[in-house]
Amino acid sequence: MNRLFPGALFVLIDYLAAFMAYAIFFVVRQKILDEPQSAIHTKQVVSSLLVALFWVVLYWMWGLYQGVERRSRFRELLNLVTASFVGTVIIFFVLLLDDVGVKTYTQYYQTGASLFLIHLGMSSFFRIALLTWVKSRIAAGELSFKTLIIGCGEKADLLVKQLDMDHGYLGLDIVGYLKINSEECKLGAGLKNFGDLNDLERIIEQLEPEDVIIALDAKDHHMLEEIINTLDNFQVNISLTPDLYEILIGSVRVNHIFGAPLVEVKKKLVPVWIMVTKRAMDISFSLIIMGVGLPFFLIFALITKATSQGPIFFLQERVGYRGKPFNIIKFRSMVPDAEKDGPSLSSMDDPRITPWGKFMRRTRIDEMPQFLNVLRGEMSIVGPRPERKFFIDQIMQKAPYYRHIQKIKPGITSLGQVKLGYAENIEEMVERLKYDMLYLENISIGLDLRILFFTVFIILQGRGK
Repeated sequence: MNRLFPGALFVLIDYLAAFMAYAIFFVVRQKILDEPQSAIHTKQVVSSLLVALFWVVLYWMWGLYQGVERRSRFRELLNLVTASFVGTVIIFFVLLLDDVGVKTYTQYYQTGASLFLIHLGMSSFFRIALLTWVKSRIAAGELSFKTLIIGCGEKADLLVKQLDMDHGYLGLDIVGYLKINSEECKLGAGLKNFGDLNDLERIIEQLEPEDVIIALDAKDHHMLEEIINTLDNFQVNISLTPDLYEILIGSVRVNHIFGAPLVEVKKKLVPVWIMVTKRAMDISFSLIIMGVGLPFFLIFALITKATSQGPIFFLQERVGYRGKPFNIIKFRSMVPDAEKDGPSLSSMDDPRITPWGKFMRRTRIDEMPQFLNVLRGEMSIVGPRPERKFFIDQIMQKAPYYRHIQKIKPGITSLGQVKLGYAENIEEMVERLKYDMLYLENISIGLDLRILFFTVFIILQGRGK
């Protein structure tokens, strides 16, 4: 299926539904306020166009355009009720709270409720109708999702038979499979063998499947983490075939009751609205810090230059969001050529650190230029600390799940840094990783604010290192 379809259709239909809903609301509002009936003027048309754009942006931030063709109509309706309520509240306080035509609290309630019901009704009608049409095309085989199966044993064979019967429900088009080295292959007829797990990355890049289903027999379960870690680098939907025992004890939730039982591996941990809000906070806070702190930055730069030989700033390549390298910027706190013998982590009594550098590290002043990295979009204010590839390779040997923290931008400060400070060896880096994973699983704006509060507290106490 084209990844832009049917998402673009839903955007268009939502925009038209929101435009018509707000135009209808204008007429209903006149009746509620007992105003003389009048035709919709250019001003109301422009307002409706802008409000419709607001709804599309809100739906995007709400995640209503991600995998929409996969959701049930009942689940979609519940999403629309929640999003419509939030959107109505925002519009009410921005546009309707100062409505000069409103004379009583009852009219406030009536206009707000009318906007909610009219928008929900219009949006639900068109969205559910479009979703029904999309599902009918899937059922007819006109739309499908290119699917690769990992595994070809008994579990994979049973899965393929179930998917053949349920094609009209899930719309998965199985193009082939990858063999697990230790298993006896049960698949063959009509399905192409693309190789084994050693070919996984190459095959994903060539085929560009939309779905990957992992169907491992019990003896191969130890390979599951490695497979998921590899797939995590690609934009694919990952599903597993659950064991009956796992279903009985309730350790997994099956997504498709009426189709083949599949457990979806959630990849997108951070909702879009949180990402957008974090970015807005990053830019706003960084501009304030850079503007207000500019005189202090100049003073720190002069002291750095005056107290030791070498450049003012220290640039070093780190691995950031989705494994992309970037140059982190700091005030130099070490002597020049501090790593002439190779990469090495610093410690509390590291002789390479200058006297002024020790003060900057305790107060985190050396980190201040990283707000430039934030403005450039390479970092966030709060997020896991970025590391060098040299150390990441060593961390991965002890903790292969490290790559999961690259799903979000690295930060100037982090939960791991607040709890443990800077790491002096690989063991401490692995220990700090546990807190970074905890942050990733519980990421929120509130948690970011708490981490910032404790970071400021640490700085005031001079407990950095």
